[in-house]
Amino acid sequence: MRPVAGDILSVSTNDVFAKALRHYRKQAAMSQEELASAAGLDRTYVSLLEHARKSVTLTTLEKLAKCLHVPPHRLLREPTLDSPRAPADYTVRQLSHILVARPSTAAGQSGVAIETRMLMNAVNDAHALIDDMYGAELDAATILGLRNLSAFVGELFAVALAKGSGGQLMLNPHQDGYPDLLLMDAEGRKNWSLVEERRKEKAPFSPFRSGGIEVKATCGSVPSPRDCERQGIERPAIGDPRIACLRGYDWKAHHRETNNLIGVLWDFIGGRPRVAALFYASDLVEEDWGRIVQPKIRGGRTTSVSIMARSGLRKMYKGWLCVLSTGGYREFLNNRNHGALIG
Repeated sequence: MRPVAGDILSVSTNDVFAKALRHYRKQAAMSQEELASAAGLDRTYVSLLEHARKSVTLTTLEKLAKCLHVPPHRLLREPTLDSPRAPADYTVRQLSHILVARPSTAAGQSGVAIETRMLMNAVNDAHALIDDMYGAELDAATILGLRNLSAFVGELFAVALAKGSGGQLMLNPHQDGYPDLLLMDAEGRKNWSLVEERRKEKAPFSPFRSGGIEVKATCGSVPSPRDCERQGIERPAIGDPRIACLRGYDWKAHHRETNNLIGVLWDFIGGRPRVAALFYASDLVEEDWGRIVQPKIRGGRTTSVSIMARSGLRKMYKGWLCVLSTGGYREFLNNRNHGALIG
């Protein structure tokens, strides 16, 4: 497809658009050919756009923005200006999809395929939501605190993934429902039609009969203030990167039934929460979660919680999906898991 007569952008804007297009395409883990195919364009035309040798029309701009899951205006700004604290590129595992197993099926035997490209798009969308929030001078980290912020980051990712799934995933309508994202294939839609009118009730949605995906987020653990003082290191404050003194990570749940889990590991980059790595496992069992710890009377915890066991962490590591290419995250994760799976 060729641009129509009367290019709408100046040469200088062409350069900005070219840089933004290349940035968001790589962030979405798409090749030029894949982006061209999704937008109904010729690959050569996309290449010319990325080299500022062609101008883009408004119609094509909207098509490309939709395929990249970014607002059109973001393609008309320098990435460093639009998102000044955007992280570097990701190392992305070369998978075409993840298999979401049914609750009643053996892991890996049958289920529903979810495109892994959707996951990277969801990362981009979650970051865009965070940037919009900080752009409005709303410091969520200080307001929420780390524990609540982790849950918030997980929620943002789940919302972004559902939005970009093309109707394959739906947010669980009940705030305490399980799983977070409901599978909306033929079986899922059938089950939904049976319980749609009972959305205010917890029972039909915890669990949802035909299954889905749970999403959990963590920023890992760092040494206590006393241990930091003993080791002669500065403990990161809210907004500071944690990777330099990160000593471990895990995910927590309120029960031990989670079998399909997307695990988000995030960190502060440039003062803003950013996804540092994504993991997925469809074969988690009860033994992969620790015993449920009940809240203490007058204690800090308000709900029961189960912490993922070492066996569960190994499964999640084997199912890594993407990791920030810089900052030491790959090295930390490989060392922590005594492996070399993340290249």
